[in-house]
Order: sequence, then structure tokens, then C-alpha cells
Amino acid sequence: MTLISEILNYNEEFVAKEQYKEFLTTKFPDKKMVVLTCMDTRLVELLPKAMNLHNGDAKIIKNAGAIVSHPFGSIMRSIIVAVYELDADEVFVIGHYDCGMTGLNSASVIANAQKRGISNDVIATLGHSGIDLNSWLTGFDHVREGIEKSVNIIRNHPLLPKNLPVHGLIIDPQTGRLDLIEDGYQTVE
Repeated sequence: MTLISEILNYNEEFVAKEQYKEFLTTKFPDKKMVVLTCMDTRLVELLPKAMNLHNGDAKIIKNAGAIVSHPFGSIMRSIIVAVYELDADEVFVIGHYDCGMTGLNSASVIANAQKRGISNDVIATLGHSGIDLNSWLTGFDHVREGIEKSVNIIRNHPLLPKNLPVHGLIIDPQTGRLDLIEDGYQTVE
């Protein structure tokens, strides 16, 4: 059985038994918060439990390393929509120790892409098109550095209000302990 078949078979039973009912909520976050965090598999259930979040409490955005890499990219668009259209009043940027983006080497990513069939011509064409794969596929030296950079981009975004608290935290993916890096209340006007 393929993975997609397994998922669809389970889903059919999930819907038939009305198991979705315990998750019914609105599109507005009850705790009026948006969380940007890493896509790491260890955080899927751990992070919400460690923060006492339940279904409907927060807008949760996930990407590699909880990184805002561009002030006008899809991550910032999601945060802006959460603030202005979905009533989020605070932003939490939460990275984690032992993150795969720590020390990420673009050469390794490109080599692995080539092993899976991406040609040298494609990589060269992207480079000639002005796409700097080396900087785009680079992580950070320390998770704290990544969190501070993302918090700074969000906090200073021209389309966000200056009184929006933007917090930075790091979670331990083993214990769930949260370490406060940036207290957003300290910097609001």
C-alpha cells in the first residue's frame, strides 16, 4: 500500500466516524497569536503542548529554521494577513536547538539535488538568472542568530504596527523547555 493510499483510507474512516468534531473552531486564533516555527518533526506535537496551545489557539506557520528570509516573501505575507485579517496581536518566532539549518551548507544541498536528477544545466541557468543558490540555501551558524534575524525583520517591517510584540524563543526538542531570547514587550512603542 502506498503512503497516499494509507492516508486516504484512514481519512475516510476519520470523517465517517466524525472524529473531526473535537477540532472544530473558527479561523480566528483564540489566543490572538501567530507562531513562526521550524518544520522539524519533533515539534509537531511537542511545541503546542509546551506552549499550552490547543486547536484554534494560534496561527502556526512552519518553514525550515523559522527563518524570515525576505521581508516581502510568503512568510511575511502570512504574518501580515494573520495580524490584519485574523486578529493576531502578537508574534512568536520559535526556533529549536539541534536545528538542521544550523551550519547548512548550500554545496551539500545542491549535490544532493544533483544526485536526485537536477542537472548542472538547471543549476547554471538559475545562477545566470540572478538566483544565488549559495545564499538562498544557507542556514545560520547558531539558532539564536536565526531567531534574532527573523524577529528583527518582523519587528521592523514597514507594514506592521510598531506596538506589535514580536517575541523570540528557542525550544529544546527533547524536553520542550522554552528559552526566551527576545521579549517583544520590551520593544513596543
